[in-house]
Amino acid sequence: MKPIAWGVLLLPIVLAGCNGGGGSDGSTATSGNNSGSTGSTGGRSSGSGACPVEQREAELTSALAAAPSEVDFSLSLQRSDGRRYTYNRGAATPDTRYESASTSKLVSAVIILRLVEQGYLKLSDRPQDWIPSWPISVSDPLYNMTLAQLLSFTSGLTSEPLCQNSGSFNFASCVYNIGNNNAGNGIVPGSQFYYASTHLQVAGLMAMRARGVNNWSDLFSEFQQQTGLFPTAAYDLPSGSNPRLAGGMHWSGNEYLAFLNALQAGSLLNAASMQEFLKDRSAAGVTIAYSPARESINEDWHYGFGFWHECQSSSFNCTSATRISSPGAYGAYPFWDRSQGFIGILARQGGLQTYKYGVNTYRAAQKQIDAWAACR
Repeated sequence: MKPIAWGVLLLPIVLAGCNGGGGSDGSTATSGNNSGSTGSTGGRSSGSGACPVEQREAELTSALAAAPSEVDFSLSLQRSDGRRYTYNRGAATPDTRYESASTSKLVSAVIILRLVEQGYLKLSDRPQDWIPSWPISVSDPLYNMTLAQLLSFTSGLTSEPLCQNSGSFNFASCVYNIGNNNAGNGIVPGSQFYYASTHLQVAGLMAMRARGVNNWSDLFSEFQQQTGLFPTAAYDLPSGSNPRLAGGMHWSGNEYLAFLNALQAGSLLNAASMQEFLKDRSAAGVTIAYSPARESINEDWHYGFGFWHECQSSSFNCTSATRISSPGAYGAYPFWDRSQGFIGILARQGGLQTYKYGVNTYRAAQKQIDAWAACR
């Protein structure tokens, strides 16, 4: 059974730490960075080019006001020079809380990768190293799946048991069901990419066992305490005791933007971990067995650790990680555009599988967004 909740696929989104209210259209534009220092002054970028950034922001506001959307949304952008732009439609603000859908994949992967960095786990670890009841036999090809393959959805797991959607189920027991349901499928780990939530559930239990805790909430609380990020967010869907690590958070746009800013600033992962994080994990030799990017919006994107490499060419040249994202099924779209030096999040919650509407909203203003990002 193919997964139904994956993530919106295309919107740069970063929730800045500012609310709307600058005008009747709900848009605001601010300068400054997270530390409070000024990123741009006088409405113009510094330097000999003196690009009229306020004019670009007015053009962006007009484009977003005309963009299609069936629900209210908040779009926040932040450049590497600290300048922010936020547009709110209707009742949406950067502080509105939303169900995450697949936007949580990136967050979960970073939490686990930090444990690798801290020495609790290795990317070469296998489920049976940490889960004594893991039901895959030594003769099964799946016996050799690694944590790296779980984080990149190339582990060979394809069948998704319904326990992942049951709030009354036990997390560890559900992971056992995942292993049991996939045993004997004949897939060699690392040979194919299959987008599904099962991979992160298994990786999450490995992380819990390695850290010596019984609940994912304990790992998330530790992450919150260490980083100060996501202060009001929670992994609570379908329940706190059995959260979907691939899609079970609640967060606000401001919280997710702060996370993206910390990620791009290098304060969440050291240089070696970031190098591993940004690798294209579904490149040469990997068959794309199921990709919602390909099947739903005809994009041949690749995958890393919990995020999409938005490939910019048909040759799958994703090694430079020019743009990464973790869109969700309800239309939210967080991204990091590494080539143009800005982050962003389009925060919204439509119906299930309305990611296309979020994509359409972003694409309606993409020309103006790119012009704003380049106006330095």
